[in-house]
Amino acid sequence: MDYVESLLADNEEIVIRTRRHWIVLARSFLLNAFWLIALIVIAVVVTMATGPLGIAAALLTIFPIGAFLHRYLDWWNEEYIVTNRRVIQSEGIINKHVIDSSLEKVNDVVLYQSFIGRMLGFGDIEILTASEIGVNRLHQITDPVRFKTEMLNQKQALGMEGSVSLGPHPQDIPGLIAALDALRQRGILTEAEFQQKKNELLSRM
Repeated sequence: MDYVESLLADNEEIVIRTRRHWIVLARSFLLNAFWLIALIVIAVVVTMATGPLGIAAALLTIFPIGAFLHRYLDWWNEEYIVTNRRVIQSEGIINKHVIDSSLEKVNDVVLYQSFIGRMLGFGDIEILTASEIGVNRLHQITDPVRFKTEMLNQKQALGMEGSVSLGPHPQDIPGLIAALDALRQRGILTEAEFQQKKNELLSRM
C-alpha cells in the first residue's frame, strides 16, 4: 500500500490517478545534460593536460546527475488523484504535503489546454470550490480531459447517492400516503397518480 492509498476512507476508491506531464522535466534534463557534457569535456581536457585535476573535474559530474535525479523524484511523487469522494493532490519525497477537495464542494472545473498541450496530451485544471482555498490549480497534468470528465462523473454520482439517502423515513410513509389520499379525495391527484406514488412509497418501506 502506497502513501495515498493509506489516506483513503472506508469504501473510498481511486478512480483515476495522474501526475504532471513529462514535458515539465524537459528543461531540467536539457540544462543538466548541458552541464554534464561540459564537465566531461573539461575533465578530459584537464586530464590530458595535468592528470590528477581531471579526476576532480570528473567528480563534479555528480552534481548535474544528482540535480536531475532530485527533480525526477519530485515529479514522480507529485500525484493528482480523483476518488469517488474527493480530489487529492499529494507531493513530497520524504515530507508529504497533501491537499484534498471534497467533490461536494466543487462548484466548477475549468480546463486550460494550448495547441501544443492538445498535441502532447497535457493541460491545466482549475478547480473552483466552496472551501477556504477557493481555487486549486493543477498545472500541466497528463490527460486533463479524462481527469476533468472523471471528476465530474464522480461528483454527479455522489450527488445521486446523496439524493437517494434523503428519501422519507419508513416511519413517515403511512402519513405521507394518508396525505396523498387526502389530495386524491380533493381531486388534486387522479386515482392513477395516487396509486403510482403510493406504490413508490411502499417500495421504500
